[in-house]
Amino acid sequence: MRTWYHSWRAAIRIARRDALRSKGRSFLVLAMIALPILGVSAADLTLRSAELTTEQTMERQLGRADARLSDAQNGGAPIHQSPDGLDFAPVGKSEDEPWPEGRTDLRTTLPAPAKFLEDSTGSGRMRTSHGLLNAGIRELDAADPMAAGIMTPVSGRFPRTPDEVAATTHFLEAGGLSVGSKLVARGLDREYTITGSYELPDSLKSDQVNALPGALLDPLDKALTAGGLPGTEKSTTYLVTMPGGFTWNMVKEINTKGVTVLSRAVQLSPPADADVPLYQQQGWGRDYERSDSAQAAVLAAAGTIVGLAMLEICLLAGPAFAVGARRSRRQLGLVGANGGDRRHIRAVVLAGGLVIGFASAVVGTVLGLVLTLALRPLLEDYIGARFGSFDIRPLELLGIGVLAVVTGLLAAVVPAVTASRQTVLASLTGRRGIRRSSRVLPVLGLGAVALGVAIALYGSLLSKQFVVVAGGSALAELGVVAMTPALVGLFGRAGRRLPLSPRLALRDAVRNRGRTAPAVAAVLAAVAGTVAVATYSTSRDAEAEATYEAQLPHGAVSMVVGEGGGREVLAARAAVQKHLPVDVRADVDRIAVGRAGCPLHSYGTEGCGSYEVVVPQANQCPLWSLPGGQDPAEKFSTAQLRALAADWRCKERGGTVFTEGGVVVADEKLLKVLAVDDDGAAKALADGKAVSFDRRNLDRSGTVAIRLITDTDAADRAREEGTTVPGTVTSFPAYQAPADADSYGVAMILPPAAAEASGLTTVPLGAYYSTDRLPGSEQRQRLEGDLDETGARIALHIEEGYTSDNSIVLLALAVFAGLITIGAAGIATGLAQADAEADLKTLAAVGAPPRVRRTLSGFQCGVIAAMGVVLGSAAGVLPAIGLRLTEHRRQLEWYEQTLDSGWGAQVTPPVATIAVPWGTLAALLVAVPLGAAVLAALVTRSRGALARREAA
Repeated sequence: MRTWYHSWRAAIRIARRDALRSKGRSFLVLAMIALPILGVSAADLTLRSAELTTEQTMERQLGRADARLSDAQNGGAPIHQSPDGLDFAPVGKSEDEPWPEGRTDLRTTLPAPAKFLEDSTGSGRMRTSHGLLNAGIRELDAADPMAAGIMTPVSGRFPRTPDEVAATTHFLEAGGLSVGSKLVARGLDREYTITGSYELPDSLKSDQVNALPGALLDPLDKALTAGGLPGTEKSTTYLVTMPGGFTWNMVKEINTKGVTVLSRAVQLSPPADADVPLYQQQGWGRDYERSDSAQAAVLAAAGTIVGLAMLEICLLAGPAFAVGARRSRRQLGLVGANGGDRRHIRAVVLAGGLVIGFASAVVGTVLGLVLTLALRPLLEDYIGARFGSFDIRPLELLGIGVLAVVTGLLAAVVPAVTASRQTVLASLTGRRGIRRSSRVLPVLGLGAVALGVAIALYGSLLSKQFVVVAGGSALAELGVVAMTPALVGLFGRAGRRLPLSPRLALRDAVRNRGRTAPAVAAVLAAVAGTVAVATYSTSRDAEAEATYEAQLPHGAVSMVVGEGGGREVLAARAAVQKHLPVDVRADVDRIAVGRAGCPLHSYGTEGCGSYEVVVPQANQCPLWSLPGGQDPAEKFSTAQLRALAADWRCKERGGTVFTEGGVVVADEKLLKVLAVDDDGAAKALADGKAVSFDRRNLDRSGTVAIRLITDTDAADRAREEGTTVPGTVTSFPAYQAPADADSYGVAMILPPAAAEASGLTTVPLGAYYSTDRLPGSEQRQRLEGDLDETGARIALHIEEGYTSDNSIVLLALAVFAGLITIGAAGIATGLAQADAEADLKTLAAVGAPPRVRRTLSGFQCGVIAAMGVVLGSAAGVLPAIGLRLTEHRRQLEWYEQTLDSGWGAQVTPPVATIAVPWGTLAALLVAVPLGAAVLAALVTRSRGALARREAA
């Protein structure tokens, strides 16, 4: 008794033998399916290996400790925290109440039996072989067993004495140092010996120095503060071990003292949301990224990507299986002649897909496993973290392998059905008979296109969901794929006007739509995706260019030093002058209030004051002059808010200037650098008058006023109460520049003579430069090296205008689409040559030159590529336009809300920018089909192999 098992066993044996016999075709299909499987399996192994377990995460953060205690900086007020300690809020705080401030002594909050280890972090600039390198400083006794796992030793040992340090391997490489070298921190007259190197498993590219507690941060901070430089910004936490660990109840108890806790026990067994008081407070809860809806959206997106990838592989591999079925038609005919029916013939062809799919699954999975294991160090270096372990999940790899088998079967379905419909006589004699394309499929495709376009338009114009546009676009693209046979027929009408070879190629493609349509559809799908992404990226790029706000005129340079009272400014000015092609240099100073060493942004720092431009009451924007930071929406109606958004008093000037109120002390050279062509402004500065670029600062008498604030706490209280800020007011006669003068954020230029005459204290800030040309890479590198040697934190900006980052992306997309196009067209061309062998022999017999075979092959490949590219380009524009319109609707809605809330004066209305990537389209429409045709012509032999005449 014969069963389906025996028939499938025989079919698989036949398919296996046929695959071994046609090694080239089998390898091609296997590579098509195995390469995506290799990528997916390698990605699965990489992601799973990089995904740490909770225990591994705790080991890297806590070592062997049970918890880490951190100060919430709220003066010891009770708090509620999330289980991971990242989010917290004071207990019972309302939105109108100020956030409590102040430090808490963590040691007083530790339970009695607990053992603790101090862990302090900060930053400083270290002197290296190449200059100065900003590095993190961590004071932790890394040799203590409690800290095991936080730092992984590489060579040498951790420090044992206060004059020893260890450093990360990345820091040593970047600084040109090694174990045994001496290390000096900028600002500290003391040497440390590097005794070892280590790495942070979660951050391999970190520049960090490790010292014992109290050995580096405190002495360095004291020295920097004494020298008027910013300190190390030291922050201290405590690693704690305790019998039984830290339970959630213990965490909540310690929260009452204003301390957050990261507990190992809580992370291994987190409490339910109902047991977390923070989540019960108003305004708190899980964010969208962790919600069920977000996870469902991610799964839907992943499923869509997998489905489209399988469709693309099936469209590419399907013609290859058709080639095999066509070349094996005599063998299939013998199956029918010996009693086999259509299902047996289908089984033989489907078994070919099963065999190739299974082989692809094995090869792709094994190669993915081997490559991931071999490239593990490179992968870890790329992601910047060590794997927790090499995590192999057999069920996931098995699922990926099943995907390969299913893809192989699906790719063989259409060829199997086509082969089973041939009669035994046609298979044995090689006759193909008359083939008619389906009339139902184009109708269904047209309906899918109409429905997809309607859905995409609805998503673009009425809905706020990107997924609606994406779904409609995908449906429309599938409809175009279904219409491909009919569309191929329409292309055939142009054949009568073409020369012999392209006419034969086009007619052959139209007459044999069964092999042409899948290849065209594969090209269509790849090109449509490429055009969609390219159009979307180009449109976003055009929008970014239109909204780009230059900080300076093109080619101009600004250099600002904001620390140390400007002591390093002179050297920095000279360095820029030395290395850049400077035309005009304008030195700028800033107003300083308080001690000489106060940095640029020192508001609230002990011994440092501030200043502000006094805006006359009549010129103040009503939206900004509300007492106590009152919300404008509570005082004004929506109509009033929209009207005030257009009021000149509420308009913000563009540009970026580092000083308070945009005030700089400079001469008329700054006008030249800023390209302000105004003789009145230059004369005013020469006469000792201030130049104002913001008309709000000028009062009716033509003067501007600056208030010097020495007591910042009193100033804050006055602002909250809506009273006048205490301070000394100094007035200057001023000239108001024309409204169209672009000062790039500079609101006022105060001449040095006027500042000195009024008794203002000024310190060097930096300089502005105009250049003859943009500096080259070598000039910039030399300049940055000299600026690093000054040891100051310098903000250097060279205005190059808007630069796009999409060129590499667009090139990669074009290359990807080109490879898919050439591959699909090549497969279809190979099938065409197999079908047209008899016709080519006839042409040769009637006197056609040998080159006809080569040119015909090239035109066959080019025709298929051209049809796919044209259809794909048209289909790819729809989703890009839909997504851009949907984005514009969201931006417009946000803009309307901003207007209604009273902040519309600070934003500009959004513009729906849609740009066509003409360069990418030109490459796809011209270069890719031409390249495919030339390549196919080059690899085709001019003369066919001799063959005996087959009996009719």
